[in-house]
Amino acid sequence: MAKYQLRKTALDILVRVGENGGFSHLLIDQAIRKQGFDQRDEALLTEIVYGTIQRKLTLNYFLDHFLNSRKKIDGWVRWLLYMSMYQMKYLNKVPDHAIIHESVEIAKQNGHKGISSFINGILRNVQRNGFPDFAEIEDQAKKLSIETSHPLWLVERWLDMYGVETTEKMCRSNLKHKPISVRVQPMKLTREKALQQLEEEGYQVEASIFSPQGINVVSGNVLKSSLFHTGKLTIQDQTSMLAAEILSAGPEMIVLDACSAPGGKTTHIAEKMNNRGEVHAYDLHSKKAKLVSKRAVELDLTIIEAKQADSRKLAELYEPEHFDRILLDAPCSGLGVLRGKPDIKYHKNVKDIETLSVIQRELLEKVASLLKKGGKLVYSTCTVDKAENEAVVKAFLAEHEDFQVDRQFVEELPEVLKKGDGLSDWGLQIFPYEFDTDGFFLTRLTKN
Repeated sequence: MAKYQLRKTALDILVRVGENGGFSHLLIDQAIRKQGFDQRDEALLTEIVYGTIQRKLTLNYFLDHFLNSRKKIDGWVRWLLYMSMYQMKYLNKVPDHAIIHESVEIAKQNGHKGISSFINGILRNVQRNGFPDFAEIEDQAKKLSIETSHPLWLVERWLDMYGVETTEKMCRSNLKHKPISVRVQPMKLTREKALQQLEEEGYQVEASIFSPQGINVVSGNVLKSSLFHTGKLTIQDQTSMLAAEILSAGPEMIVLDACSAPGGKTTHIAEKMNNRGEVHAYDLHSKKAKLVSKRAVELDLTIIEAKQADSRKLAELYEPEHFDRILLDAPCSGLGVLRGKPDIKYHKNVKDIETLSVIQRELLEKVASLLKKGGKLVYSTCTVDKAENEAVVKAFLAEHEDFQVDRQFVEELPEVLKKGDGLSDWGLQIFPYEFDTDGFFLTRLTKN
């Protein structure tokens, strides 16, 4: 492997994400496959990229203390400094002098001697003087914003919605690594046998309390388990598994998954139905609908029919009251999944949330007519914003007297969730700090 290749790759990904709007998780996966990194280097590459993006605002605050405000620097130079400072501040694996040396060498290869001298000067200054203290920041919202690297508008919005304690816990939890959880295909393997086999393969695992099919992976790269290659496991966050659990779909039912890609919940629904009945899965993009079909084949689930369509127009394809169950996992801001996709928090704004909430209300309005009387409709999102969750449900119920929140769904929740901070008359908001999961909202409506 070429010298400095790991950190050069990390820098390339950071520039593509930071300057060109690339998706970090996709670029990391591509780089790992292309470069042939070993397991240790994979972990370090992921740590540097995610950590640097996750802490971008904090690192920028640090850099401002060592940079002449009138000095203009190229984007890649700024990301190289962020990346270097992240390692110096938050990682203990490599000594500072080695980080500085490698950064200077990369600067020489990417730029010229003047840039490498500039990089060396900044990082040596950081090494000599240390990083600035957050205590210097007096404003509470600004301090939390910089210390936890969340945009100020977002911190202020969460403070208004949830208060200081919840906002602070949410911001700090978003900086932690998210544990991986998987779902067992129950028609191929029991969870007990899956747990046993994974332990025999050297993984540290435990049963999820969110779903009878769920397993939490405490340590080990479970993607390399033989169970994946035979369609017995699916990567899925525990909170996401709740959607199919709460939908209560059974064999022979006709089910609609209105926004189905990438197919985790769709295939889970089919598994809950023992692969008997009909699951009609739609997505706005044909490429994503094909992903759902592909995943169904991998899991040997034959009742899923995945197609492209705008679910706001499904009433043109189906008669009213066609479905026994409907899952609307609505497109959302993704502000509940910032641990796994940290770049989201820098790209979203209030206008995005407002636009999405309109789409969410339209989707709910349109698919509701397709639900049979006595049927159940689960509305879910992977965000923690009330405008996309409670407000959408409230607005819908205000205009549809034949629908109501199904109180029984609370009784069907795992015991630990019944005591969650986010349980309200409108549904369940799970915060990422509560159970070390994604932030997720769901509720179940019934039709009279």
